[in-house]
Amino acid sequence: MIKPASRSAPARHRRGGLMAGFLVFLVVAGTAGWFVYNYLAKRAEGIPTKDLITSTVTVAPFDHIVLEQGEIESSSNIEVTCQVESRGNNSGTAILWVIDEGTRVSKGDKLVELDASQLELTLKESRIQVITAAANVATAKALVEQATIARQEYLEGVFKTEERAILSEKAIAEQELRKNQLALQSSERLVAKGLVKSLQLDADKYAVANARNQLQAAEGRLRVLRELTQRKMLVQFDSDIEAAKAQLAAAESGLAEEQQELADVQKQIENCVILAPSDGVVVHANRYSSRGGNAEFVVEAGATVRERQAIIRLPDPSQMQVKCKVNESRITLIQAGMPAKIAVESVADLQLKGAVVKVNRYAEPGSFFSSSIKEYATWVEIINPPDNIRTGMTAEVQIFVEQIPDATQIPIQGLYEHGGKMYSLVKTGPQSFETRQVTIRATNDTMACIDEGLEEDETVVLNLRSFLTLMDLPELEQTDNSDMREIAAERARDTARGGETMDATEEGPRDEAGGPPRGPGGRGDGGFGPSNQGPGNQGPGGGSSAAGGRPDPASIAKSRIQQSDTDGDGKLSKDEIDAVDDERRRGSLVEADSDGDGTVTESELTAAMQKRMSQGGGGPR
Repeated sequence: MIKPASRSAPARHRRGGLMAGFLVFLVVAGTAGWFVYNYLAKRAEGIPTKDLITSTVTVAPFDHIVLEQGEIESSSNIEVTCQVESRGNNSGTAILWVIDEGTRVSKGDKLVELDASQLELTLKESRIQVITAAANVATAKALVEQATIARQEYLEGVFKTEERAILSEKAIAEQELRKNQLALQSSERLVAKGLVKSLQLDADKYAVANARNQLQAAEGRLRVLRELTQRKMLVQFDSDIEAAKAQLAAAESGLAEEQQELADVQKQIENCVILAPSDGVVVHANRYSSRGGNAEFVVEAGATVRERQAIIRLPDPSQMQVKCKVNESRITLIQAGMPAKIAVESVADLQLKGAVVKVNRYAEPGSFFSSSIKEYATWVEIINPPDNIRTGMTAEVQIFVEQIPDATQIPIQGLYEHGGKMYSLVKTGPQSFETRQVTIRATNDTMACIDEGLEEDETVVLNLRSFLTLMDLPELEQTDNSDMREIAAERARDTARGGETMDATEEGPRDEAGGPPRGPGGRGDGGFGPSNQGPGNQGPGGGSSAAGGRPDPASIAKSRIQQSDTDGDGKLSKDEIDAVDDERRRGSLVEADSDGDGTVTESELTAAMQKRMSQGGGGPR
């Protein structure tokens, strides 16, 4: 009986321990539950429910709208410009009278009257010039006619008279020659018979020779007259005729120019009175500065306009549009063809329909006072514009980007942005709330269309910022900017290397090319830089001589210790320091002995280099 009793005692002990542990667990759980309940109850009791502003999630048609202000203008404008040419000092033409802006005019109505006094003086001068040019033409025509008559006069009068005279002389010479020849023959017969002396024969021979000479002279004059003199005179007369004709052409050209100038002046005077080319509403073509809105040109009596400068615009009232400037954050949403509603502020209860016809691809030029935010011009055509709207009126345009027939939506006040994501606070009970992450499809000026996160008829809190303690928002992950620190460290190392390079080039001797001294192997470090120890001539500090960089002070110190440490004990003794050829470098090594024991360790040399660089002394020597 004793053994069974001894075996059952440990079992009872274990059962008692389990029961005790379970009781302790119940007590702890109950206490924790009581505290949680008490906390939630107190929290719920502390919520001023009467201050909550809530709204129900609804499913209804949703319009994604871009709302902008714009100005009404006509898409078809007739521009009335100054057609009076600028003359003299190119100062322009003054306006004597201009019709009031906003006046509705018909085709042919008087719009502007310009000053024509100077043109009228020019007109008088032009008329005198025309009369003078006409007189010159008449004179030139008379000269042409005179030259033509002179040629005809020579051919039909002088030439023929001279020709007949020579022919008459020739006939007389021929007659005299025949008579003298007969007398000579008679004298020859009489001399042969001894009836006449030989002297008479000689006289008859001389008479024949003389008659023959006179005949030849007449024939020569006749040949010269016909072959040379006539040609010479005709050339002269033809030249006179051509000269007279050229003078006539010049005079006629001058007359035509003067007549054209007269016609132009008359046309300019007519252009001083500008009439309406078509029906429309008058809009003055005032020009304003882009720097502050000050007027650079105002259409009014006394103002001066230049040639081809716009004075008045006549917009077509049947083709109206609204030009609005859309912020760069919303311009990508708008495309040509989107419908729009247009409200004109100056006309009450006027709602117009329209459509986007053009979206500018380039931002509007900014002024001196404008912000850096870019705006893009967008034109909205007005469908069936009424007669009571005018160009320049301010209009509010609602561009319908998207229309969703059944959209889950809430007021935009029910959204809270946290960490780049949107959240809503849903009221699940009288004193219970749930934080929901939501996905937004689109928003307008009052409502937000929700794709995910909310259901119809749920209740969301609108005044979230007053009850942020009710929201269970996730902790934001800290942005990893370690890559920025790496860039900063790399730039710092580059700056340190650049300081050492500058010191070497400023204080050390230079080679023939003006660079730092060349040490053994052609390195530009005075022979005390790091040796080539790997690919790309990389030194211990990772600096690349080929890349133009330098190792940091610790790397340079280690390299110098290695190059001058002949016994390989890792430090430089007095004898090893004295063996350095460069006096400047030897002096810097002596200065690096901070403890005065006559030896220089790598740490002492590194500290000396860092101290020198920190004091603005450039790199190590």
